[in-house]
Amino acid sequence: MWRLLWRSIDRFSLQHFKSVITELRQIKVVNEQNRDTVVDLLQTIVEIVTYGDRQDPLIFECFMEYQVLAEFVRVLKISTSSTIEAPLLQYLSIMIQNMDSEHAIYYCLSNDYVNNIVAHPYNFNAGDLALYYVSFLRAVSSKISRDTLCLLVKVHGDVVVSFPMYTEALKFAQHEEKMIQTAIRALTLNIYNICDDNVYQFITTPPASIYFSDLVSSLRKQCLQLDALVNSSEDKCTHQRNKDIFLKTDKIVDDLFYFKDMLSVGESRLSRVVTQNLLSLLILPLLLPLLKLGENKGSYHISAVTSLYIVSRLLQVVGGKHLINGVAGLLLYHYMALCERDAIATNGDTAGSTGDASPLLHSLNDINIKVSGHEAEGEKEININYLLQHLNVQTSSNSHFDGSPRDDNVCIERFGIFAYLFSDNHSISLASLFLLLTLAENKDLEHFPASLLGMSQSQGLMNNCESAFLKVDGSILVRLMPQILKTLLKVLACQPPVSPPMQWHTGWFLRKTSYEQSRECLQKELDGCWFDHIPDTIGNEWGSCKKALELQFHVKDPLFTLELEICQQAIDGNFNSCFAWERMVDAVKVLILHLQLKALIFMGCLLEKPSLESPSDSDLGKTYSRDISSPSFGSEVSLGSGIPCRIAFSYAGVRDIYLVAVARGISGKLILAEKHPFRSQRGVVIAIAPLAGLSPRIDEDHPTWLHLRIREFEPNFVKAKGSQSKVSTPPADGRWTLGFHSAKACETARLLILEETCKQRSSVESMLAPLLREDYLVNVLDSQGD
Repeated sequence: MWRLLWRSIDRFSLQHFKSVITELRQIKVVNEQNRDTVVDLLQTIVEIVTYGDRQDPLIFECFMEYQVLAEFVRVLKISTSSTIEAPLLQYLSIMIQNMDSEHAIYYCLSNDYVNNIVAHPYNFNAGDLALYYVSFLRAVSSKISRDTLCLLVKVHGDVVVSFPMYTEALKFAQHEEKMIQTAIRALTLNIYNICDDNVYQFITTPPASIYFSDLVSSLRKQCLQLDALVNSSEDKCTHQRNKDIFLKTDKIVDDLFYFKDMLSVGESRLSRVVTQNLLSLLILPLLLPLLKLGENKGSYHISAVTSLYIVSRLLQVVGGKHLINGVAGLLLYHYMALCERDAIATNGDTAGSTGDASPLLHSLNDINIKVSGHEAEGEKEININYLLQHLNVQTSSNSHFDGSPRDDNVCIERFGIFAYLFSDNHSISLASLFLLLTLAENKDLEHFPASLLGMSQSQGLMNNCESAFLKVDGSILVRLMPQILKTLLKVLACQPPVSPPMQWHTGWFLRKTSYEQSRECLQKELDGCWFDHIPDTIGNEWGSCKKALELQFHVKDPLFTLELEICQQAIDGNFNSCFAWERMVDAVKVLILHLQLKALIFMGCLLEKPSLESPSDSDLGKTYSRDISSPSFGSEVSLGSGIPCRIAFSYAGVRDIYLVAVARGISGKLILAEKHPFRSQRGVVIAIAPLAGLSPRIDEDHPTWLHLRIREFEPNFVKAKGSQSKVSTPPADGRWTLGFHSAKACETARLLILEETCKQRSSVESMLAPLLREDYLVNVLDSQGD
């Protein structure tokens, strides 16, 4: 044992370290024959240096004296095989990551060792070398500070002319490997957080600053791809389209958070270059079509609903005063210009105006907007001042200023974002309202009173009942509130009714919808294939619905606007129990929404989850033994009420069985059992299916055959609902066909299934009856009074 311990100590001795260095120095060329030997030497050096940095300062002094890092650089240069590069970079990364001493880190970054390793001409076309290279760069970036950053840059006078690690890293910024992209972003943020003035000057001026425009251009391309998914005309499964859209929006949001991280550094030059690129390359080109200038100059061929989603999400995630006020200034330019000119016409000055767009648009000064022209022209630029001239011309051309009779609200409705707000396309209408209210609630909105958008804490939307949700008072939204309410109510009053998701999100805006319609929808689900799960669904969705109703604009994901756009398009035509499940859950959520809204109006608060009581055994009528009401595969059951039949299994051939249908309370089962070999009145369960959704049907050509539909989709109440069922392909429903000895027996079996299903449905209806009564809220109030 002592010998082994001595060998372990000797491995990290100074003498052993010197011998390893000497052996490495004797290597004159690295090829396939000695590659493994060189790799072992490099590994040993890194292990000893890492040990010495913490335990033995003499080892690191030897490391510096022998200029071991220069040997690493030499190994790269004398290698005839690229296979040495990946392990060398890996060991260097490990060594740098494990260094704690500032003295050691300073030495490693000095003498151009790192720059020489960075600048080596690697062949990244094969293997995982790019990953090891980027990991090395990230490891170095995590150790640099303001004091050591100067060791990695080249200067001429006071001007940084080269920053090899940064510029080489940016070459991998758009790499297809997500892990490499993440590493590069971490590296850049490490650098941005410790840069001095000279390095910031290098980063924020060309050619290095092209990185930021490339980032925004990449984001813009993703937005185009998202819009293509939203508006795809292909006959594609709605579930798959949703999945593709969720994945694409996740990527877009990841990019937005990266921009937010850059702005959070708080350096003015970095913030300026990021903001200007976002505005000129993405935000303003998206907004120009929404401003309805008459010319589609800013269009990147992105639909209005996608543009509204992207701008809303960007303002939520990235934010910042310059972006918020710039977007608000453009969207509300028409309105503020009208108010200002009204004040001039009335008072002779601007004292009475609601606001002036100029301060809001201050952040847009000298910005050139990149827009797509005709194919022959390619991409061109429009200066913001040119855009404002067009906005002024359009505003001035309105009849508001020619002395003719006018309606101020009608004038507003004709312009920009307000034209979309009152669009006949419901998803666009909700998306534009969401964007306006996102702006109104943003704390960075400045230069004019909050009442410009009608947001205050003093008055409500309509009386006191709605004020708890959408509190508005003041100018634009208050003036337009009758039209906004009319638009929202029109969505809910559509015939045929709009989709439940559309009702839900419209109700979230309005918080006042038709309770009768929601009750009728849920009562229809009592005839559906999931009626047995309605009580559990109410219990499980109640809390999430209550939480969703309390959600504020700044945290609500505007992704719902894209989902609603898809809802308006053609959906899958084939019936599936999974789709029926989603429809039932939607109906439950809309009913809960309406109950909560009524509670808010009449009680001033939201309801807690109700206790739904199951019917007692005495109310169930016919009772069954425990083995019938709670069967399991392989268990024994009584065959007293069973009907003999036959079924063919693909794996077991034709089998003689008994059909047993039984409902007890809100539970119902169809049991297939084989006769027990020794007990004539007993059977062994071989298959179980829920009664709900069986839809028994006698074959038209074979009157002794009974077809049953079996629910294969099983909802999971443990996991949160929502996107869970929308991102996976639903399973197809099962089919059972039972054969009976006569047509009469087949009809008897069909009627038995319907009778037991009816009993089960009646129990569910009894359980839900108090909740669906008109006076439910009155009863809740009475119970609270007691």
